[in-house]
Amino acid sequence: MSAIRKHLLIAFASAFVLAGCVVGEMPPPGRYLTDGECRDLTALKTNANPTMAEHQSELAALRKAGYDPSPFWDDPYYPEDLQAAQRLVDYWFQHECTPIRTQ
Repeated sequence: MSAIRKHLLIAFASAFVLAGCVVGEMPPPGRYLTDGECRDLTALKTNANPTMAEHQSELAALRKAGYDPSPFWDDPYYPEDLQAAQRLVDYWFQHECTPIRTQ
C-alpha cells in the first residue's frame, strides 16, 4: 500500500470516527449554535491547548453550516467549501454567542 493511500485511509477513518462522536444537542429556538458550541468555540479562540471535545463541537457547527468533511480527497470545491462554512460559523458566533464571550 502506498504511503499516500495509507495516509488518506487514516484521515478518512479519523474523520468518520469524529463524525460519529459528535453528541447532538438542540440549539435554542431561532439560533444555529447551541450554548455548548458557543462555549467550545470561545475556548478554541482563546485556549492554547484545545480539547478533543472542543474540536468535535467545531466540526458539528461546520456541518450545520453545510460542510461535509468526508469527501475531502476528491472534493473539487475544497478548501472553498470549508472556508465558506467557517465564515458562516464565525457569523453565527458573532451574533449568537456574544453574551457567552463577555462572561
